[in-house]
Amino acid sequence: MTLQTVILAAGMGTRLGRALPKSLTMLSDGRTIMQQQHENVRAAFGSDARITTVVGYRAETIIDAFPDADYVHNERYDQTNTSKSLLRALTATGRGGVLWMNGDVVFDPRILGRSIELIEREQSFVTTNTSRVSDEEVKYTLDANGFISQLSKTVVDGIGEAVGINYISRHDKRTLIHHLQRVDDQDYFERGIELAIAESGVRVAAMDISDLYAVEVDFAEDLERANEVLA
Repeated sequence: MTLQTVILAAGMGTRLGRALPKSLTMLSDGRTIMQQQHENVRAAFGSDARITTVVGYRAETIIDAFPDADYVHNERYDQTNTSKSLLRALTATGRGGVLWMNGDVVFDPRILGRSIELIEREQSFVTTNTSRVSDEEVKYTLDANGFISQLSKTVVDGIGEAVGINYISRHDKRTLIHHLQRVDDQDYFERGIELAIAESGVRVAAMDISDLYAVEVDFAEDLERANEVLA
C-alpha cells in the first residue's frame, strides 16, 4: 500500500541534553532513532511509502542524514509545540490520510503491521499502551462505544498511555486541521484531537499495542530503556 507518513522532528529535545536533534540520537544497535523509524515504515508499507519530516532545530543535520525524504519546515520550532508542526505537515500532504509519529519513538516494527487493517478502512486511531500509566505521559479514556474520549497529560484516571504513533483518515483530516489551527502554540497535537472528538464528533479508535514495545525518548533513562528492548 502507498501511504503518507509524517515524522515530527522539529523540537530542540533539551531534556535529553544532546546537541543534535533527538531523532538523530544513536541507539545501541548502531541506528539512529529516525533510521529505525524509516526502516519500520518501509518494512510495513513498502518502498513506495512517502515520508515527510517536519524539521526545525538544526534542520540541516536531519536533511543531510535522510536526503530522499520530503521536508516541511517549522521555522517557529522554538516557540511552538507539536500541534503546529503537525498542522504544517497535514496541510502539505494533500487530501489523503496520514500516519504520523513523534520523532523520538523507538518502537516494535510489528506496530505498523497491526495498523494496516485500520488504515485500509480509513479509521482514525491513536496507538495506546495499557501496561503503564505515567503522570508525565499523554493519557486517555474511552467513551461508552470504546472510542477515545479524553487525551492529554492532565487526564485523571487514564486507562493507559498514548504512544505517539497515530493516524488521521482522509475523512477526518480537514476537521483535525481546523482544530489544530485553533489550539494554542504551546499545545500538543493531542489537544487538536480532543477538540475534534468533543466538538466535531470525530471517532478515534484506540489501537492497543501493550504486548509490543514503544519508548518515547525524552530523558536519558528512556534511552536506556529503548536500548534494553532492542538488545
